[in-house]
Amino acid sequence: MKLIETSWLIEMLKRGVYEEGAISIISLTEVLRGIRNEKRDYVKRFLEESFDILGLDNDIIRVYCDLYDRLKDRGELIPDADLLVASTAIARGLTLKSRDKHFNRLRDLGLSLELVE
Repeated sequence: MKLIETSWLIEMLKRGVYEEGAISIISLTEVLRGIRNEKRDYVKRFLEESFDILGLDNDIIRVYCDLYDRLKDRGELIPDADLLVASTAIARGLTLKSRDKHFNRLRDLGLSLELVE
């Protein structure tokens, strides 16, 4: 199974395509904050029925903290939300599917990544 990151999830919604996988609670939140209030409940229900929603737990937080320290030491931090999504993929042994190239910084730190255009 793949973990679909926010940038690819939004692109899938725009294109009207579906790909099986999971999404992080972070991606669900990021998508919903950009939806008009009157459509938010519909989109939330649609995403929850279409994807496995992965929450945050202690394993993910530990991976996040390790990645944060290592990226900080290298001077290569990425946004916290993206780092939490990547940490979810690593902790669950999933490939992250994204359009954001900054995830490349995490390949040598254990992230399996599929970048799409």
